[in-house]
Amino acid sequence: MLDVAGVCLLLALISALAVWWHLEHGYTLYYGDATAHLNIARRVVDSRTPGREQIGTAWLPLPHLLMLPLVGNNDWWRSGLAGAMPVAACFVLAGAFLYAAVRRAFQCRTTALAASFLFSLNPNLLYLQATPMTEPIFLAGLLTLLYATVWFGQSGSYRALLLAAAASNAASLTRYEGWFLIPFVTLYFWLADRNHRPRKALLFGLLASLAPLAWLTHNWWDYGNLLEFYNGPYSAKAIYQRALASGMASAPGDHDWFRAWRQFQAAAALCAGGALPVLGLAGIGILIWKRLFWPLVFLALPVAFYIWSIHSSGTPVFVPQMWPHSYYNTRYGLAAFPLLVFGAAALVSALPGRFRPVTAVLVAAVAISPWIAYPRPETWICWKESQVNSEARREWTGQAADYLKNHYRFGDGIYTSFGDLTGIFQQAGIPLSETLHDGNHPLWNAVEQRPDLFLWEHWAVAISGDSVATTLLKAQRRGPRFICVKMIAVKGAPVIEIYRRQDFDENSLHQSARREK
Repeated sequence: MLDVAGVCLLLALISALAVWWHLEHGYTLYYGDATAHLNIARRVVDSRTPGREQIGTAWLPLPHLLMLPLVGNNDWWRSGLAGAMPVAACFVLAGAFLYAAVRRAFQCRTTALAASFLFSLNPNLLYLQATPMTEPIFLAGLLTLLYATVWFGQSGSYRALLLAAAASNAASLTRYEGWFLIPFVTLYFWLADRNHRPRKALLFGLLASLAPLAWLTHNWWDYGNLLEFYNGPYSAKAIYQRALASGMASAPGDHDWFRAWRQFQAAAALCAGGALPVLGLAGIGILIWKRLFWPLVFLALPVAFYIWSIHSSGTPVFVPQMWPHSYYNTRYGLAAFPLLVFGAAALVSALPGRFRPVTAVLVAAVAISPWIAYPRPETWICWKESQVNSEARREWTGQAADYLKNHYRFGDGIYTSFGDLTGIFQQAGIPLSETLHDGNHPLWNAVEQRPDLFLWEHWAVAISGDSVATTLLKAQRRGPRFICVKMIAVKGAPVIEIYRRQDFDENSLHQSARREK
């Protein structure tokens, strides 16, 4: 236990330094998804209609629930720290269970330490764990589940089974690949049981299914559709179909297995660096030689899930060196990272004991050599993706936030939509309860149908042509009337429109602006 505690302390130090560095440089909320995750958590407690319904449907709830205790702090909410801290804690948990799993599988602490260093020194993962993103949270569930299954295979312990069930539920409440794992792990419990009886496998399957069943129930209860997360208007599938309908070409790999594999393989190589894939694939031979088939199969399952998703589920992955030569979902390549780390660590175990410490250092040094040779964020594909894709959004968010900080008076109310626009209010320090958005039912529906009766807000923020702008146009017929007081046009982004109610007290508005200045 002392060695695990030491690993945890080392991981916590690395994690804290990474969180601090990215926060100081302003990178914490570059990802649009990071801002969205943070604001979903915030609206559960800060909303016109706070409560369970604000969790939403497309994204699974555990990341937002972990942020809840911290997101009420206004400073931490605005900076993104409220979302980064629980993700960083999950990074530490993931690294600790990876160490424990490798040590148990190989019966070698040096091999386990090599795995921990390979895991913790990847700058793409270090960046994601310093943001409110879900990948490190899922890795905590995945690697805890790996440890529990290896433990069960060696002991048949019910404690291992219960730990596995808890880890599976955590993974399944974080990302949908957690659901994909359940039948395979259930089959493993059956085959690994020393008496080859199905009782323990059925128990695991029942317990592990609780999370998916709870999410299906949530979707049915709040949205009237068990599969709202899959085929609802905010689902990845619906977003992709709308993009196709607007004229976008099919994503590379869509219903093409070979191209789906190529897209994922390219993303995985960029996320892992040039050397680790070579080391990891070489180490897979060691795993087969040592008959460690289960870790190999288990860690390959997320890879299979993403290739399947690219092929069949409308999940595009774009990498800069392949058509359409852009960045989108490249971070999904991290699904192969635990497998490559486990394989690279296996190389250490193949040598006699006295050579293992030197080999561990050598393997780790070779794996991180691309990052040492070019030590700048531009070589970190996950950071680069977030930086490129957020340039326009950060520009218009800043302009709109500055305008509202100088002109908005608390209590006036803002009619808007939830999504990227929410970052404006976060940056401006305007509580989300000041806004009426599409998560505030039934008033939102009433405003859309009869704005003349139910639209009482003094301000509106819209993306040109969206449902908010359409409702404001509809309101012009019978009132209230809104005038556009600010239009923000940034290259590569839709036009942002800020409206003020025409009968608003202009003197109060100007006084408020002067006070802010």
